[in-house]
Amino acid sequence: MFASYMLPTWIAASFLALAAGAMGYFTVIRRSVFAAHALPLSAFPGGAAAVLTGINPLVGLLGFAFLGVLFVQQGARLGPRDLAIGLLLSSFLALGALLLSLSGAYAPAVYALLFGEVLGIPHSALAPTAVVCVLVLTLCVLSFRPLLLQSTSADLAAICGLSRAGMDWLFLGLLAIVTATALPVVGTLLVFTLLVAPAAAAQRLSAKPARAFLLSMVLAEILVWSAIALSYWSNWPLGFFVGTLGAALFIALRARPAALWSPQAGARLFRRGTRWHHGGDPDTGTRPDG
Repeated sequence: MFASYMLPTWIAASFLALAAGAMGYFTVIRRSVFAAHALPLSAFPGGAAAVLTGINPLVGLLGFAFLGVLFVQQGARLGPRDLAIGLLLSSFLALGALLLSLSGAYAPAVYALLFGEVLGIPHSALAPTAVVCVLVLTLCVLSFRPLLLQSTSADLAAICGLSRAGMDWLFLGLLAIVTATALPVVGTLLVFTLLVAPAAAAQRLSAKPARAFLLSMVLAEILVWSAIALSYWSNWPLGFFVGTLGAALFIALRARPAALWSPQAGARLFRRGTRWHHGGDPDTGTRPDG
């Protein structure tokens, strides 16, 4: 299980779990689970096309994932966002079906993109995967307060001067990067489980945003490590264990009331985070010079 040929999977999956746990927290509090399901499906045709043409799969996955983000954002202008996401699913699945019909000799690679592969990360992809995940995690940490406020109350975020469109682009862009990077390991059909299950479980354990954020990443790590071990021992798809263990984790904590985070508390946290810009404490109106 810890042989040299397995090390890239362990290392890459560990980085992916951190990034997915971080983005999953915002996915849950924004109630954007549908988008987390749609973006992997939008990225899948890119992976299939990359396999057919012989280019780096990550390039195709990222390209189509960002195309999906553009589709969702621009399509929302024509109607409700759920409608835009539904159209995204149908159109990209249709394209994926076309590419599948042309896959022929490449069926094993396409299957791995759908359901995940315990050996889905070659040594050559390890460094790019790690860099992408560290970048996503860094941006999540740096934008934690504004994303938290905009996710819990768009109206309060607007009052505080945050651009709703800008935050939406940031969130969906980071989500697209995480899902596209995780596809070769977890698979298209179950990558959203890695995003949602640990974060939903963390919401049941703590109402404090920072603590729930960290718990989401820790639970994602435990989920991925357990899935890799079980996949190695059983020779079953990695995505199967990610899906079943994720569901079991959430069900185990289902009886516990969800820890809710109020928009008012989010506004206070955001103002405290920007206190140094104003030279004082916005909650009390005091300034350092008295």
